[in-house]
Amino acid sequence: MTDLHRSISTATPDFWCNPRRTAAANGPRPEQFGGKPIGILAIHEADARFQRFAPLLATLFPELVPSKGQIESDLLPIASMQEALGLPLEKGRLWLKADHGLPVAGSIKARGGFHEVLEVAERLALQYKLIDSDAGYLALSQSKARQVFAKYQIAVGSTGNLGMSIGVMAAALGFRAVVHMSHEAKDWKKERLRGRGVEVVEHPGDYEQAVSRGRQLAKADPLCHFVDDERSTSLFLGYSACAFHLQRQLIAQQVTVDDLHPLLVYIPCGVGGAPSGIAWGLHHVFGNHVHCYFAEPVQSPCFLIQMLANEGQHPSVYDYGLSNHTEADGLAVPRASLLAGETMQSIVSGSFTVEDATLFKHLDMLRSTQGLRIEPSAAAGFSGPQWLKDDVLACTGATHLVWTTGGSLVPDTEYRKFLDWSPSG
Repeated sequence: MTDLHRSISTATPDFWCNPRRTAAANGPRPEQFGGKPIGILAIHEADARFQRFAPLLATLFPELVPSKGQIESDLLPIASMQEALGLPLEKGRLWLKADHGLPVAGSIKARGGFHEVLEVAERLALQYKLIDSDAGYLALSQSKARQVFAKYQIAVGSTGNLGMSIGVMAAALGFRAVVHMSHEAKDWKKERLRGRGVEVVEHPGDYEQAVSRGRQLAKADPLCHFVDDERSTSLFLGYSACAFHLQRQLIAQQVTVDDLHPLLVYIPCGVGGAPSGIAWGLHHVFGNHVHCYFAEPVQSPCFLIQMLANEGQHPSVYDYGLSNHTEADGLAVPRASLLAGETMQSIVSGSFTVEDATLFKHLDMLRSTQGLRIEPSAAAGFSGPQWLKDDVLACTGATHLVWTTGGSLVPDTEYRKFLDWSPSG
């Protein structure tokens, strides 16, 4: 047993550097997964789909009026948090990509989740000739389109945030929305979905079991589209499309990304779809100058375990004697997405694990230093710069970017529980 395997099995925080990451990360990449395109043209098409639907989204959701229907988050300098973390300026500057504040769904899952629902809606709209030559995509908010969409169901299995994004968008367009939720899902998320007209099916098992049951039920309904977080290229491309906007944000902030100014990105990881999609898009834009690191709870490091597995294997955290119990509900996943594992083989730079106590420490630290509210899973990335502080990549010209993935919709009563949390419960 290696030291890293021992750390995993004993739930001890550790860091893994990917030996397969190639020096040619900006070279050729797979153009397909499962026979579906995922290359640069597919990423551009996902971005174009968001643009086509923007006027409709601004109509459906008042929160999106200021952004004219765009699903995007702020890029924020967080100097006070950097000081609190003890990251000296000679190791680079710390920034935050604030997906915890994404409108409507309040999490990173709005990117992939919205995209897949919009792709389904667009396919049906073209099939039924619902897009008016005058009104364009705004016609999809009218009764004729809603009557068509009401015949169809969109379902998903989730621990919370993906279900939120899928359910809210599907219901807003008039689909029958069903979310299969595992036992880790928070009650307030279930109630919020029900308040939006979404059917919530509760399962006593974990994330993997909820997805399996949802997938099984969907197969029995020819009018049901199941959003499969473990296999979906549509979700993957929805996340990837963020790279173009981030590139524009960095330029606007006069942040250079090149050989002397590496971009180090730290992303919380559950099943792996969102972080791998983001890393995929970033590498298509920034090539070998971007280094992405995935952050996982010590009891649920399914992506790290997958990356350490032999070809053809698909291990679970339970195989390591771990519980898969964590307060980071969105990251409580026992087995990683094979799409994530296969696409990240030579792209992800590394992975690290985090104890729940550290998540709450950094959650509170971000509140006190920057006045930002996130949920525990969104705090996972803040440990990343500490692991790299002695690495050659951490230099004066480096840009450290922590991706906060959810939390702005957390009710006050729930957020106060985060601040009062202790390991003893």
